[in-house]
Amino acid sequence: MASVSELACIYSALILHDDEVTVTEDKINALIKAASVNAEPFWLGLFAKALANVNIGSVICNVEAGGPAPAGGPAPCTGAAPAEETKVEAKKEESEESDDDMGFGLF
Repeated sequence: MASVSELACIYSALILHDDEVTVTEDKINALIKAASVNAEPFWLGLFAKALANVNIGSVICNVEAGGPAPAGGPAPCTGAAPAEETKVEAKKEESEESDDDMGFGLF
């Protein structure tokens, strides 16, 4: 579980990125102080150095929910669901409807 200091730095970095501002220790510190959060000072420098040469937008788009990466590589960062997922959802709905037709539905 992330500490309050870590979360404050993460949210500050995301806010700075969203505003298209370079993530620096001073700017993270300013946001944390404005939010009246007490953060351990070493986190500020750690996050600033870690994100100095990182494209935060690509990191956000390529975050995975754990487990191995899919064979085809990371999915593109778009708002649309992949066609495979849509087909799977449609099949699930069809099977649920057919279960109801045969009297196997729960309700």
